[in-house]
Amino acid sequence: MSIEVGVKLPGKVSGITNFGAFVELGEGKTGLVHISEVSNSFVKDIHDVLSVGDEVEVKVMSVGDDGKIGLSIKRANEEAQPERPERKREFKKDFKKDFKKNNYQKSDRGSTNRKPVAPPKKESFDTLMSSFLKDSDDRLSTLKRSTEGKRGGRGGRRS
Repeated sequence: MSIEVGVKLPGKVSGITNFGAFVELGEGKTGLVHISEVSNSFVKDIHDVLSVGDEVEVKVMSVGDDGKIGLSIKRANEEAQPERPERKREFKKDFKKDFKKNNYQKSDRGSTNRKPVAPPKKESFDTLMSSFLKDSDDRLSTLKRSTEGKRGGRGGRRS
C-alpha cells in the first residue's frame, strides 16, 4: 500500500495531543491529523471527538520529504457526502432606488406591514448651513474645554 496525496486510508488512532491525533496507517507508518482537520465544526478539546484505539478513515493531505504525513478526517468524510451546489444570493442592482421610491423606513424593512413615509421637508441651504455651524461651534468648545485642563493650557482646571 503506497501513501500518496489524495488517497483515503483506514487507520487507528494511536495517540492524542493538544494539537491533534496520531493515526497508524499500517506498514509502520504514522500520520498526524491536526485538530482543525478532525471535524467540520469547531473542536475545543480533541478528547471529545476521538480517543486512542478509534478506527477512522483519513485522507492523505501531504507527505513530507522528512517522512511526515499530514492527514484529514473531515475531508475524507466530506467527499463521501454528496456535494451541494453553492447558492449565490442575487441582489437587485437598484435596491436603493426601489427603497427610496417606495419611501419605506429602514426599521420597516423586515416587517410584513410596510407603510409609506412622507418625504422629508426641504430646507434652504442657509438654514442647513447655520445649523451646521452652530453644532460645529458647540462641539469645538466642548472639546477645547475638556482637553485644556488635561494638557495644562492656560485657563485650565488646576488640581
